Parts: sequence; structure tokens; C-alpha cells
Amino acid sequence: MRTKESIKIAVRAILGNGLRSALTMLGILIGVGAVIMLVAVGNGSSVAVQKQIQSLGTNTLIVNRQGGFGPAAGGRSRTGTISRTTDLTMKDVAALRDKGMNPDIKAVAPTLMAQSVTGTYRDATYSPAQFIGTSAEYAEIRNYKVASGSFFSNDDVENHARVVVLGQTTVTNLFGTGVDPVGATVKFGNINMQVVGMLARKGSNGAQDLDDVAMAPVTIVQDSFSGISTSLNNITIEATSRKAMDLASSEVTTTLLGTHRITNGTPDFSVLNQGTLLETSQSTNRVFTVLLGAVAAISLFVGGIGVMNIMLVTVTERTREIGVRKAIGATKVDILTQFLVEAVLLSVLGGLVGVGAGLAGSRFKVVGVTPVVAPYSVFLAFGVAVVVGLFFGIYPANRAASLRPIEALRYE
Repeated sequence: MRTKESIKIAVRAILGNGLRSALTMLGILIGVGAVIMLVAVGNGSSVAVQKQIQSLGTNTLIVNRQGGFGPAAGGRSRTGTISRTTDLTMKDVAALRDKGMNPDIKAVAPTLMAQSVTGTYRDATYSPAQFIGTSAEYAEIRNYKVASGSFFSNDDVENHARVVVLGQTTVTNLFGTGVDPVGATVKFGNINMQVVGMLARKGSNGAQDLDDVAMAPVTIVQDSFSGISTSLNNITIEATSRKAMDLASSEVTTTLLGTHRITNGTPDFSVLNQGTLLETSQSTNRVFTVLLGAVAAISLFVGGIGVMNIMLVTVTERTREIGVRKAIGATKVDILTQFLVEAVLLSVLGGLVGVGAGLAGSRFKVVGVTPVVAPYSVFLAFGVAVVVGLFFGIYPANRAASLRPIEALRYE
């Protein structure tokens, strides 16, 4: 019963000083809301980065050529010996497709970028941001889906077929909005190419529009735009599973070292493990999110100091009331409970409103990032708010409970 009475007194005290109580709760409200929002921003940033990386393909390895390692394929070094190739070629692709040597590799696709290729359809002309020569496996590895028609086949690659698959940004610029280009003939450079497929919308990876693309068999790109002797830009590889990424990377290195150079212990190619890149980004973003949460938590601490300050003022103002209550039989525990409950109530109410504010604020983009609320941050922020109220309320409550009745009654 005494606890219920203490709660009633605490509630009356809070309502009796509405403006002061509201300003006290504001500190807790801002702290709780800030923790939820900033953690949501950090979490949203992490999710966005992960999506960008995953949009480039899952279980993906990318082999890139390292420049500056001496003569090109077929050249001779100063000692007169035949140098190993520094280029990435279709022979490398064939070697990596050997399942006997590379059991943990699921698919391999060459990537050859043709520069400044302009497409013409009737009166419209447009140069896709990327004109890619590749093979049929590229769509699977890079998670490209076909919205209409089909992706070209490896028979098209072998036959040097004049076919092309277009991204939707390219389609819009050449054909207009809502047009299905499959079956149409587009002139790219000096050759006519038939559109056999339109890719499903993929969006942006943050750095580029993934729909601003045209893809054709690597053989026809070599024949018509870049030249057969041109080195591939990279080789894109899909491992059999996420767990097999490291094994696949080792197999790629072993296979390519048979035909590539090593200078000062470094091969003339590099293997980018996208799984490692994803893990690194996740680790970095976790640190970023923790830092954001820690910065926001400071405002919770400041809010707690505000609670303590107001409670000390309250104790001073109600010294005579404390004396009267003690004179008619209230114990130290009763007084302690009364003021402690008041401090915690201020924190709880401020925390509840702060949770609402944090969730509402997380519905809007912040500096281009779509916040993703982490459920743990809601419970953590609210729990800390209650603990802050309890912690910073103990001293004022204990001070009130320790007042001697005679001295309290004499207080003016």
C-alpha cells in the first residue's frame, strides 16, 4: 500500500510541475530518440553497402590484371627468354573452366569493356555507360535477370553472333519508355546487332547505373570493337558456395600461375574475393554503428544529469513536506521510494516518447541513407533510460530520506 501511495504522490508532483517535468523528460527523450535513429542510420548504411556488393554477384571472385610487369604476351625479355603473359586472355578463361583443376569453381565469364560504343536505332542514338563483351555465364554470376527475350548462349559466343542484350536505361534512351526491344536491330558502331533480350531492372550500386549497359558475345566485341589481341578487363568467377570461396581463390591463383609472371614475389594478376570484401564492410559498419550509438548515448547521460538536478531542486522545495510526512509516521524507505519513483517515472515517460520519436524519425532518409531500425536499439535505449533515471535519482531520494524531521519542519 505504501508503494502505491508513493506512486500517487510522485505522479501528483510531476503533474503539478508540468513544464518543469516536460523539460526534464526532454533530455531523456532526445537521448533515447537519438540512439534509435543513429543506430538505424548506421544499420541502414551497412545494409545499403551489403546490397551494393551483393548486386555484383554472390560467391564472386574477380581476377584483375596488374600492370607494369614487363613485356606483353609473346614478347622477349632482355635476357632473350620468352616472357610469360601479363594479359588476361580467353586461354585463361578456358583453363579456369577445367573442373579437374578447379573443382570449387562453378562458373567463369570473361569481361571485355568496349569504349565509347554508340548505338543507333532509327533517329535515336545513345552510348551505354558499359558495353560488355562476355559469355552466357555472366548473367548468372552477376545476378542479372532477363525481363523479356533471353540472354545469349555460349553457342552465340562460339559463332561470333551479332546479338546484344540491353539494360533498361539503354532501352529507354534508344526506344522510349515501356517499349520491348526484343527482335529489333540496333546499329552499334558499324555493325547491326539484333536485340535478343532486355534485362530486368537492377538499379544502382551507388557508383553507377547497373541498367545503363549493353552486353554481347565477347567474340563479336573482339572482332568489331576492341581487337582479338586486347587483354580482357577481368575474369568473373562464381565459387560453388560461400564456404568454398577461399578454396576457389587458391585454385584460381594456382591455375593462372602456370602462364603468368611473378615479379618480386607478386603475380601479375590479383584475385578479389567479394566474400572478404563483404565481411570487411560489415565489420567496418559495425564499428561505425557502435560509434554513432555511443555519441547518442552521451545525450542520455546528460539527460540523466538533468533528472538529478531537478530532483535535487524538488527535494529542496519540499523539505517541509518531507518533515510533515516523517512526523506523522512515514519511514525513510517511504520517502526514498517516493522520490525514486518520481525520478524513474520522469525517465520512463521521457523514454517512451523518445522511442516513438526515434521510430518516427527513422522513417525518413538521412543524408541519402534509408535508416533500418535495429530492434535491440529500442530495448537498449529504453532500458538505459530507466537505469539512468534510477541511478541519478538515488542521490536526491536518499538525501530527502535522510532529512531529520525537526530540521525539515524548521526549514523555510
